[in-house]
Amino acid sequence: STRTTTFSPPYPPFIDRASGAYEWDADGNRYLDLLGNYTSLILGHAHPAVVDAVRRQVERGSAFAAPTELEVELAEDLRRRLPSLERVRFTNSGTEATMFAIRLARATTGRPLVARFERSYHGTHDGVVQPSAGVPDPIRGLTIDLPWGDPDAVAGALAGRERDVAAIIVEPVQGAGGLRPATPEFLHALRAFTTRHGIVLIFDEIICFRIGPHGAQGMFGVVPDLTTLGKIVGGGYPLAAFGGRAELMDRFDARRGDPLPHGGTFNGNPVAAAAGLATLRALTAEVYARLDALGARLEHGLRAHLAATGVPFDLVRVASLFQLRLGVGEPGDLFLGLLAGGVHVAPRGMGALSTPVSDADVDEFTALAGAVAAELAALA
Repeated sequence: STRTTTFSPPYPPFIDRASGAYEWDADGNRYLDLLGNYTSLILGHAHPAVVDAVRRQVERGSAFAAPTELEVELAEDLRRRLPSLERVRFTNSGTEATMFAIRLARATTGRPLVARFERSYHGTHDGVVQPSAGVPDPIRGLTIDLPWGDPDAVAGALAGRERDVAAIIVEPVQGAGGLRPATPEFLHALRAFTTRHGIVLIFDEIICFRIGPHGAQGMFGVVPDLTTLGKIVGGGYPLAAFGGRAELMDRFDARRGDPLPHGGTFNGNPVAAAAGLATLRALTAEVYARLDALGARLEHGLRAHLAATGVPFDLVRVASLFQLRLGVGEPGDLFLGLLAGGVHVAPRGMGALSTPVSDADVDEFTALAGAVAAELAALA
């Protein structure tokens, strides 16, 4: 496995093919996919509109050393959904998107420090990765960890250093941090604090863009300076983006005398752009409403089945995203129990619903989760 998040002991499942809400492993076992490549496949696997868009583009060419109109169309669609994106640039991964957004904040402000929140995840570049071998102490010293959800504590953590902070980067709904949504009040307080001190506010919506037609910033009513996007905007292909205020983003404009560099052989790749555009066009307000209703059904079912077992649990749901932890067994036991029963979620218990998931699929999953919890309780 060349991706640490997909490894789980004793070994990761090797997937051979997938269609709709289901995937089949190399041994022929079928799984209900409630992970969707870590939230990125909101239309499920091999959606006909995405497959058709990709096929048509591949026949026209898969990569060029030049921009294409598909990049422009995708950027315009993103701007319609997120008016804060006055300019948009594309990358290949969310890691690159946050890296360039932070670099832009530093270049614009002339300040060295970046603040992030405890349990955050903004990719794997040196500036944001959680403490890891290979990241020198001087680089770690440029990152400040902030307490979650407390504006006064944030102000206290940055007291005296406000004019050294280039950016505060925040997930409006934390993903790897255990699916923790911020409150609107907290995000509004961050907006006021960063404005007051000339700090760039970056919303990392790589995961939570999927929670509504206008992403998390539309749901919470807070406008950031920069936004990073990924996952669903590539429609299952490697594509991410960052964008925001024109006066910031124009630092990358190649017509400038001193533009910031932004390379990447496959930036704005037309095949990925075609897939992303087909995905966004399928995500109507009605589709979002159905996904939210499906999430509510899942939440209700999980609470009912787990309460019947008497096993303590922690469940959080935000629209089509959910996170489940059990109070029995080891952290990976729920994952393995569900996988053995034919359901694929993240090893940490996170999941994401996609449009081909049915009510019956949800009901089967919630019943299975209850059965797994009861079995773990009996073994405890």
